[in-house]
Amino acid sequence: MELTFPLIDFSKLNGEERATAMEMIKDACENWGFFELMNHGISHELMETVERLTKEHYKKCMEQRFKEMVATKGLEAVQSEISDMDWESTFFLRHLPESNIAEIPDLEEEYRKVMKEFAVELEKLAEQLLDLLCENLGLEPGYLKKVFYGSKGPTFGTKVSNYPPCPKPDLIKGLRAHTDAGGIILLFQDDKVSGLQLLKDEQWIDVPPMKHSIVVNLGDQLEVITNGKYKSVMHRVIAQTDGTRMSIASFYNPGSDAVIYPAPALLGTEADKSEVYPKFVFEDYMKLYAGLKFQAKEPRFEAMKIMDSTLDLGPIATV
Repeated sequence: MELTFPLIDFSKLNGEERATAMEMIKDACENWGFFELMNHGISHELMETVERLTKEHYKKCMEQRFKEMVATKGLEAVQSEISDMDWESTFFLRHLPESNIAEIPDLEEEYRKVMKEFAVELEKLAEQLLDLLCENLGLEPGYLKKVFYGSKGPTFGTKVSNYPPCPKPDLIKGLRAHTDAGGIILLFQDDKVSGLQLLKDEQWIDVPPMKHSIVVNLGDQLEVITNGKYKSVMHRVIAQTDGTRMSIASFYNPGSDAVIYPAPALLGTEADKSEVYPKFVFEDYMKLYAGLKFQAKEPRFEAMKIMDSTLDLGPIATV
């Protein structure tokens, strides 16, 4: 059976087809952990500017550095699988709680300005999506945003990546398989060069490149908060032999001191209660994840459970 990747027209949420669109989002969250949004409200012109400036910046500031790294490590001539690195050229921007865009070297002023503007739009979209998830889950409006808030608000940042042509894509992954640690992830990806795949029913499925779309996926924190009703899903990037793939992934995550735990409203039945996920401080999870990113998520959850039993994080708020 051919599986169709969930494609959702966001503009339908404002009309008569809202119920159908909400059902599609629900199904995608429960069965895929991923979906692709069209008509999401972010201007196509802004997206095209972001893409043009990202590609220009890569060519001007990053491409040569990447080629030198490949030459230094002798990666052109590898004969066996490389499992400790990725075929990618990246840099990170932080937007919240405070921006570091001004401190990143080599960025043109126009590029800084455009990336700030793009981040504002993505932040709005992420918060809209969290509210739609609340609605589908039967949680009070704003519940997820509140849980993510901590004392300083959410953590929001962008990983800007380019995946250059790779001579041995069977031996080096663009990005090794992993689930995302955080909350909700919004991806603006190349519409010509493919490579992103997710794992569904034990098979790797391509996430289709599509012009002006935003790909959404759920991170480990949403799996915990929904007590496993929604799942974070393994995904990877396959390097291509020709063409450089652009990927701009923005992570709307809990604040570092936010306490994450299954929403009490979702623990209605005894069966739910026996499957309870751990309760932890987000920053502690991230410290653990840093060393275990490319491994299964279940042992991470188990480790947090063990920590949870030795730590008292105070009473769970039920409001």
